[in-house]
Amino acid sequence: SRWAEALREMSGRLEEMPGEEGYPAYLSSRLAEFYERAGIVKCLGSDDRTGAVTAIGAVSPPGGDTSEPVSQATLRIVKVFWGLSSELAYKRHFPAIDWLKSYSLYEPKLQEHYKKTISPAWPLLVARTKAMLQEEAELNEIVQLVGIDSLGSGDRLTLAAAQMIREDYLQQDAYDSADSFTSPRKMFLMLGTILGWYEAGKNALAVGVPFDAIEKMPVCEKIARMKFIDEAVREDTFAQIGADIDAQFTKLMEEAVTDE
Repeated sequence: SRWAEALREMSGRLEEMPGEEGYPAYLSSRLAEFYERAGIVKCLGSDDRTGAVTAIGAVSPPGGDTSEPVSQATLRIVKVFWGLSSELAYKRHFPAIDWLKSYSLYEPKLQEHYKKTISPAWPLLVARTKAMLQEEAELNEIVQLVGIDSLGSGDRLTLAAAQMIREDYLQQDAYDSADSFTSPRKMFLMLGTILGWYEAGKNALAVGVPFDAIEKMPVCEKIARMKFIDEAVREDTFAQIGADIDAQFTKLMEEAVTDE
């Protein structure tokens, strides 16, 4: 943004024909020249060396209005957009990236890679997670109008699972050695655990288990702390959490059937 403002100032001093909002007409081409320098490169010199250049541009539009020329020109060029949210930052949720506005056009290629290296279920988990976060945003609008007590048990379960995704998966502690970096395999296990709890919760609600009992399950504390699991023991630890989820839901369902 500062670079574009300087470009606008210089263009004005040179008395060039202004474009939208006073920016020069060649703003888009200059931005493209910068971003297109990124990618895999073959280094000059006698050695046969290759490397990669990653370009990350920080665009700060006035008032957060992404409809202004610099933001629009950037979005037309780049394939990844991380929308930073001041609301998340005020809530101390870091990284403060808005999951509903952000996107990556590299996702199809990455999904094929992760299907081969991590699990064929990777795309399904990602799609279900996105859908749940979108549904949470819609339910929150209802809650703000009429209160959470107006929601059914199924909707409240969705909100609880979405909260797990936000706080136990997306929120990161950069000062913790285990959470400052997370491997794709651990990310897959974390998502699978949360969504597994959600699916088991739906089955439990179907046989009459009250939502309050599901919300107070002891395993929820383990799910909340799974981001701090060390990479060296991740497989065994996540397997134990999965077993605890199954055992505790089985107990709740048996009690519900007995009470009937």
